[in-house]
Amino acid sequence: MKNRERLIVSSIFALLVFAWLGFLLHVSPRFAGSGVGAFFGISGAVLILVPLAYVVVKRIPFIKERATKYVSLQTWMSVHVYTGIVGALLALIHTGHKYNSPLGIALTATMMLVIVSGFVLRYLVPFVNIDIKDKLILLQTARGDLDSAWGALEKSADERNGLPSNPQLTAGMASLGLATALESPAGRVTTLAEGVADLEYSVHTDELLKRWFSLALKVHIALSVALYALLAAHITSGIYFGLRWLR
Repeated sequence: MKNRERLIVSSIFALLVFAWLGFLLHVSPRFAGSGVGAFFGISGAVLILVPLAYVVVKRIPFIKERATKYVSLQTWMSVHVYTGIVGALLALIHTGHKYNSPLGIALTATMMLVIVSGFVLRYLVPFVNIDIKDKLILLQTARGDLDSAWGALEKSADERNGLPSNPQLTAGMASLGLATALESPAGRVTTLAEGVADLEYSVHTDELLKRWFSLALKVHIALSVALYALLAAHITSGIYFGLRWLR
């Protein structure tokens, strides 16, 4: 189920990322105000409002207690993701690639940033967390192998003298499958030490990404607040100017 959700959402996300650039090829100035354009706009606005249900269920304890009796929080999250990204797609269609007003440009840009930050939170952050756990397990195993190989090396002074002068070259030859670099205990220690160092650097890089991604939630919330404010202003202006035009 998660793999199917990831595939569907990633496909729509990729479509959104490239579709907003359609103004380079196509602009329909009157589409947003037409009946079909209004349908896409209203449908998109309704779907964009639905994700608020997940926020309410998750943040308000007594509602969470009652709501999760019938629908799991994971299902609420899936609804949050699907309605948000489909609503954004409908809203993008509603624009007709006409980006003339400052309000419309700000609303579209904020909507895209909300989608990007939400995608990062939903899929990239868990991936980094899993990657760190896997690498920590490998690192623990590699350190154990290194300790064992080093213990065997310390028993022989001749083998200690056989440590290669260029450990990077030794590790590189091993990675290419040249087993001659690993035949001696000294060569094995060098290769294992290089592997441990590479894993430690990779874990450090993932932890740095994790710290950066931890800011994504705050950014996502701030952008979402801005999105709803801009959406309210857009709907208000549409109703005001529409009714004035009817008069």
